[in-house]
Amino acid sequence: MASASAASLYTTLEIKKEDKVVDLKAKTVRFDYFESLYSPVVTANMVFLDAGGSVDDKRGQKKVGIKDGLPITGLEEVSVMIETKYGKVDYKKTPFKVSKAPILDQEANRQTVLLSLTGPTEVKNSEVPNFKKYTGRISDNVKKILTEELGLSDSEITIDPTRNGYNFLGKGRGVLNIVLDMCKRSIPVSGDPGYFFYQTQDGYNYRSIDGLLAQEPKETYTFSGALKSGSDNDNNDFKIVSAPITTKDQDVLDALKSGTYISRNIFFDPRTFQYQELVFNIGKSGKPKKTLGGEVPFAKDVKSFTKTNRHTLDVGSLDSYVSEGVNNDPREWQAKSVMRYNLLHSQIMNIQVPCNASLRAGDIINVEIESMSEDKELGFADEQQSGKYLILHLCHHFDTNKSYTSMTLVRDTYGKHTSKD
Repeated sequence: MASASAASLYTTLEIKKEDKVVDLKAKTVRFDYFESLYSPVVTANMVFLDAGGSVDDKRGQKKVGIKDGLPITGLEEVSVMIETKYGKVDYKKTPFKVSKAPILDQEANRQTVLLSLTGPTEVKNSEVPNFKKYTGRISDNVKKILTEELGLSDSEITIDPTRNGYNFLGKGRGVLNIVLDMCKRSIPVSGDPGYFFYQTQDGYNYRSIDGLLAQEPKETYTFSGALKSGSDNDNNDFKIVSAPITTKDQDVLDALKSGTYISRNIFFDPRTFQYQELVFNIGKSGKPKKTLGGEVPFAKDVKSFTKTNRHTLDVGSLDSYVSEGVNNDPREWQAKSVMRYNLLHSQIMNIQVPCNASLRAGDIINVEIESMSEDKELGFADEQQSGKYLILHLCHHFDTNKSYTSMTLVRDTYGKHTSKD
């Protein structure tokens, strides 16, 4: 059987404008598909070569190139189906939209065109401002926004329930931007504050950090410095093809400055004109319930805060009556959500593996990195670098010869042994 890094099968690659449909399978030389925990929409880039004679011109008198003949001006639909050894990239039912289409190279008889593609919800997000008022539990409002404003079905949405509510106005923002703003304010039913809102091939996700960390690893990838008989050997399907690149490894000074370990938080109450000071300490009451490795390093060694945050409590700003309640009290989530996001990015690693289109942003994978020890019989894996990682960004790359998956992985703590509740 062919290796996972072999060229994949373009089952469908076509662009549609009104009643015109053009097949791009034989013309496409590169396709890159992207998912990210930072992005509420998936995106893609594709490059195709056009020798002309593919589309009738506006008058129907002669055949011209696709770029000019269709013409490609923006918002055309691009349907995609790419089959791989492990999974597929399938956007036939929900085609991409063209956001821009620059010409990369032009000769007398050939054009090289880049299509930048985005999901259709990004277009809706930019077209329709939202001024509505929302009250109640955050997760209920997220579901309401996605179903009513974007027309998504329940099967297209995965939401971790929140235990806190928040009353707010749309203020003319796009609905995707509204949901993104809820992430740092959300507290799951069980666990620490902090959510991600993102899209994958499976749909739209509003997931808590703790919920993502609780997943079982989807795959295990190993790095030993050598591949078996070349990269196209199917025994290498779950090997890391080149040395992992660590872009961040526990920046203690940055963590201290950002208040990851300890922060002072001052809250102003407009009802009483009183100030309340709360010190958040990750080494004590702020200890995270779940981590991908062992204990948080340095948490017990930090003596005092270096970061001060100031907040004004929201009391009755959206109520038509005299209110005594605090709207989504920031004392419950503000400091802890900052800690959770910062801590999750303590270690950042980039790896490239043979294509695996079954992987998603937000999945957990195991990474086994060969130990430098000479006593390999005592254990293959480096106990500090190896372990569980969360997929932060993901790119499936396809060209005429190879298929690869590149990932940016993050982790909050070191080690193969994870913390438990």
